[in-house]
Amino acid sequence: MNRFMRIKKTTLWQYFVLSVMGILLLTAAIIYIIVLFSINTDFFSRLEINLSFTIITVLFLSVIIGTTISSLVGKRLLFPITKLNLAAKEIANGNFDVKLHSDSQIKEIDDTIKNFNQMANDLSSIELMRNDFIINISHEFKTPIAAIEGYAVLLQEKNLPDEERLLYTQMILDSARQFSILSSNILKLSKLENQDKITKFATYRLDEQIRNALLYLEKAWTDKDISLELELPKTMLYADEDLMMQVWLNLLSNSIKFTPANGLIRINIVNKENFIQVHISDTGIGMSSETQKHIFEKFYQGDKSRSIEGNGLGLALVYKILMLHNGKIEVKSELNNGSEFIVTIPTNIKKYI
Repeated sequence: MNRFMRIKKTTLWQYFVLSVMGILLLTAAIIYIIVLFSINTDFFSRLEINLSFTIITVLFLSVIIGTTISSLVGKRLLFPITKLNLAAKEIANGNFDVKLHSDSQIKEIDDTIKNFNQMANDLSSIELMRNDFIINISHEFKTPIAAIEGYAVLLQEKNLPDEERLLYTQMILDSARQFSILSSNILKLSKLENQDKITKFATYRLDEQIRNALLYLEKAWTDKDISLELELPKTMLYADEDLMMQVWLNLLSNSIKFTPANGLIRINIVNKENFIQVHISDTGIGMSSETQKHIFEKFYQGDKSRSIEGNGLGLALVYKILMLHNGKIEVKSELNNGSEFIVTIPTNIKKYI
């Protein structure tokens, strides 16, 4: 039905040509009727009006009639443009909720209004994201800064026991580290969002890379006595090695963070004909179905249980990196029953770049 309606719409050029033709024909018809009436009734002869005056009168009437018809047609043509101009002023003033109703039968005007509404909707979404980003960034920065300030004040107390001094110093270091990680993730994500492809590809051992990531996080999982079950056959991957390391560090640290003491993390690589899959599962706290829908969005922390020590940027960074590699990530989880992240990367990435 919509397709049929679009076909029936007149283009602006056709509308202009038809309007001019209509004005000329209508004016000519009216003048013809006036002339025919004057000839049949000898109207001008009885008034003793000469031919020159008759011609001037007819021309004057044609101008008046043509102008009147043109103004009516022009108003119909320019009215949507006037509405569009006023709406554009609203957008310029920061009102992104403005919407125009499209009922024009002229294709270009109808398309322009639809595109304008789409632009206003996109700008509204961007503005909302910008506001949310500022609010979230302010909140995330405030937490470690407040902790650093608070413990620094405590360190100024005289006769502070060495045990407490060491504790407060460690708290300051942990907060500074959290601040550094947050800043680093923001910069990385910002850089990745401004690029549409990766150029630094290399062939390397994926299984060794995951083992190196586990070694880097060794203190975190050994402190909680977490057991590891690894099935990492020799696997060659053609990708950006540094960016993919960020993927494993974020996913593994996430699993370690939400897995209780004496828990279990399983990691296995599955080699398929056209792709490689990496499964990372844990016996952690899991997540709700609602959280799973938004887990890869920036700053999303739906479950309070999953908001500890996090800023909601790590998984967003993982998602973006995998998209740039033409890969994907899926999550399977149940509350209090662990989570599994499945990373899929095509083996022949070259054909996508």
